[in-house]
Amino acid sequence: MAQFIIDLRSDTVTQPTPAMRRAMEQAVVGDDVYGEDPTVNKLQERAAEIFGKEAALFVPSGTMGNQIAVKLHTRAGDEVILD
Repeated sequence: MAQFIIDLRSDTVTQPTPAMRRAMEQAVVGDDVYGEDPTVNKLQERAAEIFGKEAALFVPSGTMGNQIAVKLHTRAGDEVILD
């Protein structure tokens, strides 16, 4: 059995395996903005369950997650210095 290393530093570092491509191709999809994507909904529910939270939100990048976090903790006009 072949082993694959999944490097999550960037979405372009690790290329999907044939099995991953098949899973993407066969996934049931819907509009995630309207909460109609069963795959995203299942992922969010599972993440909330794992972390013992009421709900979870999937975002497609770490940058987007960081931006959301900053906006949740600040108001328009606040100054933030981040590394």
